[in-house]
Amino acid sequence: MYNSHRGMVPSAPSSRLAELMDQIRNEFETQAGRAGEYEHQLTNQMHEMELVRQKVYTLEQTQIELKSKYENEIARLHRELEARGGPAPPTHVGAPPHNAGPSQPPPPSIGHGPSNLFGGIMAGQGGQGGPGLAPPQDQTQPQQPPPPHQMPQPPPTVPQPGPLQAPQPPYQSYQPAPTVNGYASQPPNPTASPGPGRGRNNRGLPGPATPQQSQPGQYPDPRASPQVARPTPPPPPPQHQVSSVGNFLADLRPERVPAHQKKEGGDWYAVFNPQVQRALDVDLVHTLQHDSVVCCVRFSLDGKYVATGCNRAAQIFDVATGSKVSYLEDATVDKDGDLYIRSVCFSPDGRYLATGAEDKQIRVWDIPSRTIKHTFSGHEQDIYSLDYSRTGRHIASGSGDRTVRLWDVEAGHNVMTFTIEDGVTTVAISPDGRYVAAGSLDKSVRVWDTTTGNSVERLDGVDGHRDSVYSVAFAPNGRDLVSGSLDKTIKLWELQPRNNATGVGIRGGRCIRTFEGHKDFVLSVALTPDGQWVLSGSKDRGVQFWDPRSGSAQLMLQGHKNSVISVAPSPTGNLFATGSGDMRARIWRFDVK
Repeated sequence: MYNSHRGMVPSAPSSRLAELMDQIRNEFETQAGRAGEYEHQLTNQMHEMELVRQKVYTLEQTQIELKSKYENEIARLHRELEARGGPAPPTHVGAPPHNAGPSQPPPPSIGHGPSNLFGGIMAGQGGQGGPGLAPPQDQTQPQQPPPPHQMPQPPPTVPQPGPLQAPQPPYQSYQPAPTVNGYASQPPNPTASPGPGRGRNNRGLPGPATPQQSQPGQYPDPRASPQVARPTPPPPPPQHQVSSVGNFLADLRPERVPAHQKKEGGDWYAVFNPQVQRALDVDLVHTLQHDSVVCCVRFSLDGKYVATGCNRAAQIFDVATGSKVSYLEDATVDKDGDLYIRSVCFSPDGRYLATGAEDKQIRVWDIPSRTIKHTFSGHEQDIYSLDYSRTGRHIASGSGDRTVRLWDVEAGHNVMTFTIEDGVTTVAISPDGRYVAAGSLDKSVRVWDTTTGNSVERLDGVDGHRDSVYSVAFAPNGRDLVSGSLDKTIKLWELQPRNNATGVGIRGGRCIRTFEGHKDFVLSVALTPDGQWVLSGSKDRGVQFWDPRSGSAQLMLQGHKNSVISVAPSPTGNLFATGSGDMRARIWRFDVK
């Protein structure tokens, strides 16, 4: 019995061991089950991450495709912009902001390099010789409801003159604009002053214009705050704005100008200086569409016709009807590239039209037969300005080659050459034919006696212009002269000619009035036949009428969607013409109230 009791003792430890082993086994199975769950969860999360990665990859590929598509489209539009006369686009989207200058190709230097002074006007280049076409409207400001003078229109697809009737932007007064979406604030235009043999024969189909000007499409600023629709408050009562803007009439907001101080048309408007008595009224007579930038306009002496200069051709229109009566193009000129007609002028009898172009040639056309009567050669760079003497015997020409030349039309040769230090941008012959004046890139205005060839005036110095002079015109009395400059001013000079055989150190004339009010380069000036008003056209798209006695601006006309490159009054009455980078010339009527 004792032995049996001793054999039963070891059973207790074996049972405890088995129990512990079972607990370990259960714990292991529990942990293994949890590990399986964690592994399953991890697998699910990795699967979700893979889906996210695939979605991101898909979005990235879509973005790359869209970017490529937009870049191709932008490149195409840039080529069209250049071909239509728009501003030179930056080399890539998002280029640094610039206003007509530093990041653009260097502007042409007349007399010291490329012979394309007005290429700056076409290309939007700044600096010497480079006023560009007007920039796009300010696109960084929040969109605002169009003022009453704006015509609702669909948004344009490109900020430039484009083919196939590109929609025009809402009409606005000029505002300098920073770069947005890579479009420079400079209108508008060819990348360089187009000239023969300079390529760029990829001009698109003709269409109405808005170079820049430019023209400018209303692109929203991505940095701007979202525009939340809100109830439209009742319109405020009309405000009779008489704020002290002086002659800077472009600062007036047309919608806030009382009705008696403005005039509105379908796509144009005029505001009258609230600080002076209104003396004029203005209205649109004709719109003359062109296929390229209109570089110049000029009336015949009898006022029945107006001539325009554009790419490769001069055109003549009937003032009464607005219909085109003549198209003058030299068929012998190489068709490759562009060839802009920079200046036109009628002979006094209206039979001939002289044209000056980028190919350094002056052509005198017989209008009835549409044939070239004379071709004058001698200039070594582009010709920018011409003027016929009242006798019809002489033509004066100004060129980037730093010379003013006087041509005898009957004899068919050059009779005088006046050489200066820099490119000549503009010339004018006095009403009596005795004097010829010229404006230059060197900021001065010079006057020569055509009978002796002597220099009799040099108008510059402390009272002179601070930048290149782009336009000069004699007053009807022949004693006064107006000049317009890239310094944004117009000056009225009283001439005091004194013969000087050497032409050195002459300072006879004096500045008797400076007109300030334009927001950008002044590209063209003129006086009405009675001498009562000075007209000016500017890169700010505006035309202003000035009282030469007081220096006050009478009105500011916004009738173009790009730079107003040329203004010309009719010699016989109350009409004037304007030529612009928007590929239009317009005839206007002004009346004394």
